[in-house]
Amino acid sequence: MTKKLFIKTYGCQMNVYDSVRMADVLAPLGYRPTEQADDADMIILNTCHIREKAAEKVYSELGRLRQLQEKRTQEGGRLLLGVAGCVAQAEGEEMLRRAPQVDLVFGPQTYHRLPEMVTRVLGRVSGASGLVDTDFPAESKFDALPEEAASQGAAAFLTIQEGCDKFCTFCVVPYTRGAEFSRPVSSLLDEAKKMVATGAAEITLLGQNVNAFHGEGPDGKTWGLGRLLRALAEIDGLARLRYTTSHPRDMDDELIEAHRDLGVLMPFLHLPVQSGSDRILDAMNRRHTAEDYLRIIDRLRGARPDIALSSDFIVGFPGERDQDFADTLKLVTEVGYAQAYSFKYSPRPGTPAAAVEDQVDETVKAERLAMLQQLLNAQQLAFNQGSVGRVVPLLLERKGKFPGQLVGRSPHMQSVHVQAPDRLLGKIVQVEIEGAHANSLSGRVQTDIFTSDHDMAAPSREIRTA
Repeated sequence: MTKKLFIKTYGCQMNVYDSVRMADVLAPLGYRPTEQADDADMIILNTCHIREKAAEKVYSELGRLRQLQEKRTQEGGRLLLGVAGCVAQAEGEEMLRRAPQVDLVFGPQTYHRLPEMVTRVLGRVSGASGLVDTDFPAESKFDALPEEAASQGAAAFLTIQEGCDKFCTFCVVPYTRGAEFSRPVSSLLDEAKKMVATGAAEITLLGQNVNAFHGEGPDGKTWGLGRLLRALAEIDGLARLRYTTSHPRDMDDELIEAHRDLGVLMPFLHLPVQSGSDRILDAMNRRHTAEDYLRIIDRLRGARPDIALSSDFIVGFPGERDQDFADTLKLVTEVGYAQAYSFKYSPRPGTPAAAVEDQVDETVKAERLAMLQQLLNAQQLAFNQGSVGRVVPLLLERKGKFPGQLVGRSPHMQSVHVQAPDRLLGKIVQVEIEGAHANSLSGRVQTDIFTSDHDMAAPSREIRTA
């Protein structure tokens, strides 16, 4: 009998990938994805611990779902509630204490055991406590996952690396995702080929620290990300490659050369710096300086002059002074970003920075964040306006909000809206950019599809007249 599965995904793209794989794991038990929570037989919240008050937001959502669960019970049915991801990993048994209606609590390393967990829950005595599985298993979950059952569409995600060994003092990832682990190259190439065979034109490689990838190659040697990208670029039919999220310490020569040599590697890089102050970077345990970061940017632009950059920034980190913040503004001005994400520092329980007494006043944080975002937003708008009049290759990924509208991403990761027929979904088309907005572009389709891999990878061409 077919049962309905609803997964709500929070946070990073890796969680998106994990949610897809959870659905694959549960398919043999008869669960099929649904877009409606109200008629689901199982609801899983795949959580993220990065944002402020992440755990409290999950508990609030569970409170709303409890009403749906109780209603289902009154109707003679049953609704299973599961919490996955980093909040589940961090909360563990505490989640069952605060939300006893939850049936399953499992971390990001254990979802391959979902069939066993669900079977145990369905067979338990009514009213029994839920199950918690937040161990870090000795075996890799990837060894136990089935082949991906459904296509992710034209733009697919592929997790190549998990965990982090950097231990930035503000970050929970080493505690919720564990130590760095890189998948073998052969399994990644096989999975990527299957993605392309089921319609993927673009693959984004994922990892908490993706450019620290060090997987075993078919030759028995350790491959870095640069070498992996070269192997993936040879897959017939794969038009685009991206990767995220990176750490400046792992931008090695081989990876920078891949940006120079591979046309299918898109000219966009998300490279978080967090602060422009060396004093704050040291307190964050980032293990690089602002000057180190700027040298990397110069090398990347030397290798790929059209590359667009994105970053993450934390303002109000414990001990941040006015001069430290001024150093961040200076770095932003010098780099010039196409996109960026910026946040006020908020303590994460169990991280070293949370125990520092020299916390910055919330009013000061808010003022600094507003100043930083004003600068970043101006840079993003200027970058978008610089695209007007260009023709860019656009991968049309999904339908827009309005009839006849399709949406895709430019090589520089800009969201672009066009009027186009549904038959172009999943295709790469030439689009003339006609309008620029703060967070998106609008354009007009020039031709249906490129005729060669070289054309598909080409970032843009100028059509302005003097």
